[in-house]
Amino acid sequence: MRKIFFFLITTILLQLTYAQTQDKRLAGLDTFINRVLKEWHAAGVTIAIVEKNKVLLAKGFGFKDYENKVPVTENTLFAIGSCTKAFTSSLLSFPMKDGKLDLDKPVNSYLPELRFIKDEMTNNITTRDMMCHRTGLPRHDLVWYGAKTKRDSLIHIIRYFEPSAPLRQTWQYNNFMFLAQGVLAEKLSGKSWEELIKEKLFTPLGMNASNTSINDHQKAPDFSLGYRDDEGKVVKMKFMNIDAMGPAGSINSNAKDMANWVMMWINGGKFNGKEIIPATYYNQAISSQMIINSGLPTKEQPDVFFANYGMGWVLANYRGHYRVEHGGNIDGFSTSTSFFPTDSIGVFISANQNGSQLPAIIRNTIVDRLLGLKFRDWHQLRKTDVEKQKAAAKEKLKADSTQRKMGTKPSHSLVDYTGVYKNDGYGALTITQHKDSLKGSYNGLHFKINHYHFDYFNFSFAADEADIDEENAMKGLFTINVKGEIESLKLPLEASVEPIEFKKEVIAIDVKKEDLEKLVGEYELSGATVKVYLRGEKTLMVLVPGQPDYEMVPVKENVFNFKVLSGYSVQFEKDDKGNVTSLSFIQPNGTFKAKRK
Repeated sequence: MRKIFFFLITTILLQLTYAQTQDKRLAGLDTFINRVLKEWHAAGVTIAIVEKNKVLLAKGFGFKDYENKVPVTENTLFAIGSCTKAFTSSLLSFPMKDGKLDLDKPVNSYLPELRFIKDEMTNNITTRDMMCHRTGLPRHDLVWYGAKTKRDSLIHIIRYFEPSAPLRQTWQYNNFMFLAQGVLAEKLSGKSWEELIKEKLFTPLGMNASNTSINDHQKAPDFSLGYRDDEGKVVKMKFMNIDAMGPAGSINSNAKDMANWVMMWINGGKFNGKEIIPATYYNQAISSQMIINSGLPTKEQPDVFFANYGMGWVLANYRGHYRVEHGGNIDGFSTSTSFFPTDSIGVFISANQNGSQLPAIIRNTIVDRLLGLKFRDWHQLRKTDVEKQKAAAKEKLKADSTQRKMGTKPSHSLVDYTGVYKNDGYGALTITQHKDSLKGSYNGLHFKINHYHFDYFNFSFAADEADIDEENAMKGLFTINVKGEIESLKLPLEASVEPIEFKKEVIAIDVKKEDLEKLVGEYELSGATVKVYLRGEKTLMVLVPGQPDYEMVPVKENVFNFKVLSGYSVQFEKDDKGNVTSLSFIQPNGTFKAKRK
């Protein structure tokens, strides 16, 4: 009986497997996928293919653990990155249906803590604007990438970000605006984004293995590691925890679960006949809300054109068929989720390879087969594109080398460039000296800092020091104040706005109260009386007639910097007996001496 039972179970499993792959349109797909995995030096992929209410394929290929050759299965979790965005926007369909949210009212009226650098933006940016990347804000991604900042803190610092375009004029991808949508959903419901994703989407769709945190990912019984291609070698990467920015991209899922998500979208927002997301939202989500770019056809792809954005979805004409798609990339993983609403097909592909071309190659190849389109070698087209990109990068490096002024030196010794540099929106960046070179750290990222020319330095960074690519460096400029001191660092962390300026933090020295008291008194400056006094126990203040009181920070013996005025300082002079005789205001327009009364 045991043998008969085992035989029956085995037969059923084989039949189920065969049912997934018996579609003639997918014949030879396994061979193709294994070939491109090898040619692109990738560890593995997970794939779900859906047509109407049927799963044609949910399967893993290659390895989830490349070192130990552990295979990917349909249950293996992969990080889907920005494919999370459609989940987050969908959460807002529920308060929208209940009349608690108007997508076209200023979002600040629902979420007062969300403010922008200009009142005009705060008073006019709507939830719809955030959903389709048209707020005028560029990415500013290095603020959150690798940071341990909490979600509410990330919302707060949005008010410091410079826009690079007027509202609704230009499509600019922005993860912060999807974070804000997640926080808005929390505010309107009283529940966390994580709870809402599970309650409103995962549970109704039977996505029981999916989760929203890289910590939960690693606790799962079946999860994938992430990798990168290092000149033909498959190299393991560290997981990146982006829980704070979760609504923009922290979901982890597998082929089995994502098949249900895609099936719901190709069936008008319904799953197993039950409405999951309201039809009114569904229709808007997959309709053009904002033009991404011209989306013109090319010689290589004359039948792939127009590029618009819906709500968490990218829209395009794919060889005469309406495609709704979104990509997702996070350290060690690359994903594509797509569906064709009028053709009732959907494809989910995720590769455990950083910045991989595989999701697009495999997706297009599968779609061409399902739609009966003429063969196109997407593998070779992508190879050609990558080669062109590499050639362009080499030309850029070549051009960069021609503008460098050789033989120049920094204006200061390396130790003078060390310290903590701060920006209200971007936080703190620390620079240290390591033997005869400089290193830096920022939000969990590691910098290598090499002299370029004069006070320009090359900054190369990565989450892991071993991954630093010194060929792709940005140029930072150290600025000097009138006193010849290193005052700030300007780094092009966001390409579409002016370089971000980090002010060098002045390190205050400790001065005893009794020594500060010796400086207190009145000083005569060109007939006017300057007053120096203590506020509290150890805060030295100076008052010049007609000006506000200035707090001073002790930086050297008898030297104090103005806390709020860069380049301004006060130096106290003493006689041989140690008595204070005068003070000098050292400022950009000169030095002014005041005698003690």
